[in-house]
Amino acid sequence: MDRRQVAVPVADLLDAPEGERARQVVMGQDVEVLGDGDGWCQVRVLAGGYVGYVWSSMLEEPEEVTHRVTARSTHIYPEADFKVRETVALSHGSRFTVLREVGRFFEAPQGFVPKVHAAPLDPPERDPVAVAARFLGTPYLWGGNSGFGIDCSGLVQAACLACGIDCPGDSGMQAEALGRAIGPGEALARNDLLFWKGHVAWVVDEATLLHANVFHMAVAFEGLHEAIARIEAQGDGSVILRKRLEILE
Repeated sequence: MDRRQVAVPVADLLDAPEGERARQVVMGQDVEVLGDGDGWCQVRVLAGGYVGYVWSSMLEEPEEVTHRVTARSTHIYPEADFKVRETVALSHGSRFTVLREVGRFFEAPQGFVPKVHAAPLDPPERDPVAVAARFLGTPYLWGGNSGFGIDCSGLVQAACLACGIDCPGDSGMQAEALGRAIGPGEALARNDLLFWKGHVAWVVDEATLLHANVFHMAVAFEGLHEAIARIEAQGDGSVILRKRLEILE
């Protein structure tokens, strides 16, 4: 396998060279190069299996990463000092190698990352909704997968991957791959998923959803029954599937 890692904070994964954004990848994610030429690489993202095109210059030889960004976003600093000017912003899910700990920072090859915004790759988190809630207020972005912009399926994928659940990138794929169908007589519970045609939302509790949506143009909480009624009234149909994930204990 020709394995590479994403070397930039966020890279658009396009449907063709110079094409439209299909999804995004963030720093430290592993990809398999399927082909390259004219400055482009066709890649398959190892986490989720999505295939698309990125600039070859956005990839680098892989290293063994040790930690991940757990906050919605963070900064890398050139020194272990919060008062110096940051060098770059990183999204949730970005991965990096810790060289050593320096006070309140992890030192990585790229610079210094606040400890409070990161954690080791293992163990995974246990509450997808809690992870998704860190994105509250993040602007809606079609095909987005980062703390700078995200869509409904990106929010589901980010939360699942943080919890060690393999997850495809699009809502249609997620409806097929994730969890088990909830029967008509079963009550909804936290971390369940509701699927519409082209949309997906997290169940927070029996009365509340959390989703990235165009109505709010952001990640937002919304009343479950109000959201179902609103989505149907705007012509996008009713809920077509309810799924329950198997959460790692």
